[in-house]
Amino acid sequence: MIVKTEGNINKYYVQSLCMLFFPGAKFAESEEETKGVPVVSVSFRESDEGVEAFASIKQDAKMKTGSRFEKYKKEYTKNRTAKIAVGIAVFEAGKRFFGTVPPWGILTGVRPAKIAAEMLDAGMSISSVKKTMEKEYFLNPKKSTLVTEIAAVEKKIIDSTEENACSVYISIPFCPSRCAYCSFVSYATPRLLSLIPDYLERLKKDIDRMFGTINKVGKKVVTVYIGGGTPTTLNEKQLEELLAKVAENVDVFSLKEFTLEAGRPDTITKEKLDVAVKYGVTRVSINPQTLNDSVLKQIVRKHTSEDFFRAYNIARESGIKYINTDLIAGLPGDTFAGFTKTVDSILELSPDNVTVHTFCVKKAADILRYNSDIYSRAGGDTPKSVSYAFVKTKNAGYMPYYIYRQKNTVGNLENVGYAKPGSEGLYNIYMMEDVHSVFACGAGGVTKLISQKNKTMERIAFPKYPYEYLDMNKEPEKIDGIFNRIIDFYKENE
Repeated sequence: MIVKTEGNINKYYVQSLCMLFFPGAKFAESEEETKGVPVVSVSFRESDEGVEAFASIKQDAKMKTGSRFEKYKKEYTKNRTAKIAVGIAVFEAGKRFFGTVPPWGILTGVRPAKIAAEMLDAGMSISSVKKTMEKEYFLNPKKSTLVTEIAAVEKKIIDSTEENACSVYISIPFCPSRCAYCSFVSYATPRLLSLIPDYLERLKKDIDRMFGTINKVGKKVVTVYIGGGTPTTLNEKQLEELLAKVAENVDVFSLKEFTLEAGRPDTITKEKLDVAVKYGVTRVSINPQTLNDSVLKQIVRKHTSEDFFRAYNIARESGIKYINTDLIAGLPGDTFAGFTKTVDSILELSPDNVTVHTFCVKKAADILRYNSDIYSRAGGDTPKSVSYAFVKTKNAGYMPYYIYRQKNTVGNLENVGYAKPGSEGLYNIYMMEDVHSVFACGAGGVTKLISQKNKTMERIAFPKYPYEYLDMNKEPEKIDGIFNRIIDFYKENE
């Protein structure tokens, strides 16, 4: 599709708004109009009183428009006022063009709870925040309730976090096989898996140096998260090697949370989880995605529902304190009846956390090669499935505590973590809401440095792929540059 902007408008923001109505859209670099291609045009003008925005959506002979005049408010910057005006203008045009209303209104970002949290921090009541999210951002009542409840839970946890706290993320970017919806194309090939021994040697050096750097800048590690990929792709000896290295650098039993992603049930053994318990792991995530074996086969997930129940029982018997299970609503081939059966079966197990994702496909995913028509504006059964999970988890004693959104999700929906009170995944909140710095090691790891004093943030990334990461052995100055930049950031900002 084509996006035309006039004035000082962030084109990326307008593209994000367009994807509320055109999921999976690809944007042309040229503004030359072509038959059948949607064209979205946006402009605005400022005055002493506020901002007036204009938008149109045109496809062949059909065209609909929208406009919005937004007054300046003392609590909003001029930039936010302009974004609201532009957002509502595009929203109105899209609503008239399609006759549908996106459930999240004009919110386009990854972190929908952030705006609600700002309102709560400003002293607004929960009911006032809900009304504002509906009136000014056009959320439907279910979504405004959801996001406000999550912001309130997060606020309590964030307010109790120590000032010098930080988290550590350790990347194990390998999987035993590749799911059809995954975009990490090379991480499951035999050649890549053969790199694991060399990868661990490089990683252990970076773990030592990262924890040493954290001590130098005066931070205290409160959570460690080992993610991927699938970290339990490592065998028992390799997993012990990794966890022992973490334990050399921090008192693992004093951490608020120590998470090991064990997402693929077919990688879980009693021996691996015994090692995890030995080194203080308090949280594992075991992810069936669905308990429908035919759907698992369709998405090329190399395990069965029986494998999940076996792995879950091993985890429960291991004594690990918290178990999370991930589900995905809207998977190809799944139905509302199928998803509800999965939810009910999972809740019977009573895991500590249940994370309900909405199906989302990245551009590099295999599934797009044979099913290019998987994006759905209305979402089919998916909105009903997501609502069912919300109601059933609440009735079972869970509370929503964590939320994020992605582009190209079915029905423009969200991903939500539900937890029994007191068992919330802390790292998820700290990372998603930019509570404190997260120091990352390994391929694809992105250190996110945050200075609350100066309200600044900086990201520093290791190379994305294992081959590139190992190539850093030949260029030690690049490794030095990463750690030196972390130290310099704190010299400059704290």
